[in-house]
This record gives sequence, structure tokens and C-alpha cells, in this order.
Amino acid sequence: MAANKKLMFLPGDGIGPEVMGQVRKVIDWLGDNRALTFDLDEGLVGGAAYDAHGDSISDETMADSMAADAVLLGAVGGPKWDHVAYEKRPEAALLGLRKNMDLFANLRPAVVFDALIEASTLKPEIVNGLDILILRELTGGVYFGEPKELVDLPDGSQRAVDTQVYTTGEIERIVRVACEMAKKRSNKVTVAQKANVMQTGVLWRDVSQALHDREFPEVEMSQMYADNAAMQLIREPKQFDVIVTDNLFGDVLSDEAAMMTGSLGMLPSASLGAADPVTGKRYALYEPVHGTAPDIAGQDKANPMATVLSFAMMLRYSFDMADDAELIEQSAKNVLASGMRTGDIMTPGSQLVSTTQMGEALLAEMTKLTS
Repeated sequence: MAANKKLMFLPGDGIGPEVMGQVRKVIDWLGDNRALTFDLDEGLVGGAAYDAHGDSISDETMADSMAADAVLLGAVGGPKWDHVAYEKRPEAALLGLRKNMDLFANLRPAVVFDALIEASTLKPEIVNGLDILILRELTGGVYFGEPKELVDLPDGSQRAVDTQVYTTGEIERIVRVACEMAKKRSNKVTVAQKANVMQTGVLWRDVSQALHDREFPEVEMSQMYADNAAMQLIREPKQFDVIVTDNLFGDVLSDEAAMMTGSLGMLPSASLGAADPVTGKRYALYEPVHGTAPDIAGQDKANPMATVLSFAMMLRYSFDMADDAELIEQSAKNVLASGMRTGDIMTPGSQLVSTTQMGEALLAEMTKLTS
């Protein structure tokens, strides 16, 4: 097992530094108990970087991130920076990282832990055992298409234009990842598109189906209109295994799936680039789905689980360390099953704990499982 992989830590804003601190403890535990060590570097990003440098990420931090084997991001943004110039706002750092690393595949698992079934707003029988994966195309589509403009019209009104653009290659590479992921899961892929009203939807349908027939005939693939997929996620979510879709629909569907689990504080994510054909290395950035939660920042109240589970995803997808990833994930399940809860997932009869206490309980459980 390779040691001393280079990790770039970008704690960011709000609760980011607190939850990232718990990941550092997990890394220290892995070094002490599994002889698994990493070279860690850390940089400023988001509002913290703006306050220090006048920009949301420095050239040096961007270069260090590009040179790392994987990047772990806490969270960026907050009301403090709402009026910062568009190109320097905290979120611009995240968009810059995605663009420079060409992180085209966003992986958002939606898993309902047995201990948190009651935290979901859906009926227990609907979400019990839920385990789906949404792949969102991250670098194309309407968020990046040109022209993109807001123009003043002669009559004093305005016209806004956003352009949805996709190419065959952009669709093929994300659908290929979806099929590869499905083969390791339940072998089912649903392509969410709007071929009934959008030309890009027609391209998504035709390209994904052709790729499937050519390269992954053993994978079960179905096509579904994105609006129907949104309805079906609420009606019968367990019919899905892997959902792959474009940038805009993926933004919506992944947030919908996230809330079915009961708390954004529990959900990790990964954004992956293409594997280098020679070295096999792929750019990768991992981050929790939750935001900076400035209302509880610095109070030791944040749920660290999403960030810890993002690190587990890093071990699995960037370093092929599935056993270590599973150890972390099982320990998280066991801690929750014991009744420990941070405020965001608190239920009657549970034990309210701090960020630090949740992290300590996770380490104790990891020790127990390996003793």
C-alpha cells in the first residue's frame, strides 16, 4: 500500500476548519494504527483567502492543489462576503478548482443510515435502506455555455440569456464513469434528460445509449425525463442505483436526494477528473455537501461526519484503500447507532454531542473495530 500520498487541505470558512480538524485526527489515527501516512499541506480558500489576499484563492494555493494527489475542501462562503465582486467571491475559488482540474464528474451518494431513518421527512418504509449515487456532469452545460448575458433593452426592460451546450465527448466521459460505478454497485444506470423538449437532451439520450450498447452492454440502462426522475425520487427512490445527468438537473436532483437522508451534515461528495492515460492519476476534490453554517461556526456544534466520509471517499476513489474507507464508514454507522447526535440530526432520546465528542467517538469505534 502506497504511503505518503500528498493531500491538500483547504479548510475554508465557517465550520470548515472545525470539521476538517476531525479529519486530521482520523489521519493521525491511521498513521498510528494502520501505518498509513500522508504528506499534508494546507492553504486558504474562500472568504478566508479573500480576507488575507484579496482573492478567493491564491495562485500558489491553486498550484499546490493541482500538484496534490487529492484535495479535501471544508466549505466556503458566508454573508460576510455577499458583496464581494463576482470574480472574487468565495465560491469563485471552488469554480476555479473545478475548471483547472477539469473535475467533470461530481459523485453525490445519498445513503440513509439505519439510525437516522426518523430524521428523513419521508416515511421510513420509503427511505429504509436507501443507497443511491447521483453523478452530475460538472464542467459543461448551462452554467458555462456561451452566450451568457444580461442586457438592457431599448424599452427599459432586460433580457437574460443562458446557453445549454454539450458535446458528445463531454457526455461520453461522465456516462462511462456512471457505468463503471454501477458495475461495483447494483449494475443499474438511469440517464436523466429532457429529450422531449431540449436538443441537448436528445444528445444525452442518444450518446449515452450508444456508449452503453458499445462498451457496457452488461449494465442495465434506462432513460428517464429529468422532471419524472425528480418525482420518482420522492415516490420510490429505491428503484434507482446510479443516476447520471447534466449540470443543471444534477444540481437539482442531488440536492433533492440529499434531503431525503435527513441532513446535509451527513453527506459527502467527490469531484473527479479524467485518469491520465500514462500515470493513471486523476485530479480529485472531495468535500461535504453542507455549507459553512456561519451561525454555529466556532461553537463546536457542527456535524463532522460529512467531511470525514468525504475523506473515506478519497481513500476509496483516489487511493484504492477500500478497507480503510469501509472502516471509517462502519465506525460512523456504529457511532450513530449508539445514539450520539450533533444538533442537525438530533432526535428525542438521543445524546447531543459536540463536534469534538463526535470525532472522539468515531476514533474510539475505529479502535474497537480493529482491536
